[in-house]
Amino acid sequence: MPDLPKKKVGIVACSGEELPEGTVTRLAALKVLEQLRPADTVTICLPLFLAGGEGDRAFARFYPTVVVDGCDKRCAARATEMYSGKPAAGVVVTDLVAECALDQPEGKRRLNEAGQRAVEVTAERVAVLVDDLLGKPAGHYSSEGAILMARQRAEMVAEAEVSQPEAQEEVVATCSCGSGIPVQKVAVDGHEVTLIALPAIFQQFHQASKQPGEETVNELLEVVKIYNAVPGEQEDAYRVALLREYAQFYEKQEVSA
Repeated sequence: MPDLPKKKVGIVACSGEELPEGTVTRLAALKVLEQLRPADTVTICLPLFLAGGEGDRAFARFYPTVVVDGCDKRCAARATEMYSGKPAAGVVVTDLVAECALDQPEGKRRLNEAGQRAVEVTAERVAVLVDDLLGKPAGHYSSEGAILMARQRAEMVAEAEVSQPEAQEEVVATCSCGSGIPVQKVAVDGHEVTLIALPAIFQQFHQASKQPGEETVNELLEVVKIYNAVPGEQEDAYRVALLREYAQFYEKQEVSA
């Protein structure tokens, strides 16, 4: 198999600006990415995703994703499903607030106490989903336990903020785009398609000294089908495209060697 990045879970936050819950999604996602599960997650930038960011879309097709939506419009979930595939799991902040009997979040750029609690609860729930998707032992991160821990942490944070209000700082969400999944656009029967992992597959075949030819292209197609959906009726067209692209890649590698 190609040397691809370690399996991680993509986090897609809706980041809606018109509702406090949108801010909750950003901060909750950031907490998971930087504090709770930094080694197991990568963020997918929704605006870039919608604009056609191939790296982010490739990641969402290749690895499981957790979408964090602010409301029942589920913009992040719908966008992910439209461009890459159905998300592996999802959280809706308004539903979670109701489920956990939290007060209503308020504030768009600077959340109130209830909003901070919602961030904690949402982040803990997402962390549980990440563990489930990666098959890691849940330990004390059961759904109920996560909610209880989040409530306790939020209460401690709230108490500290009340006693030292001047120490509170506004949190600005950041985004680290790009998935690390190699992709390549290829013309197949006159149509441009994006194939996940193709550069890595080509590299692997070249290192194995597999020269372009009928036998090699049949092997290439089988490996490509592991990571990409190839319609049965188009396999011959894919073989033609793969042989052409691999021959060009092989020649360049030989010239530069």
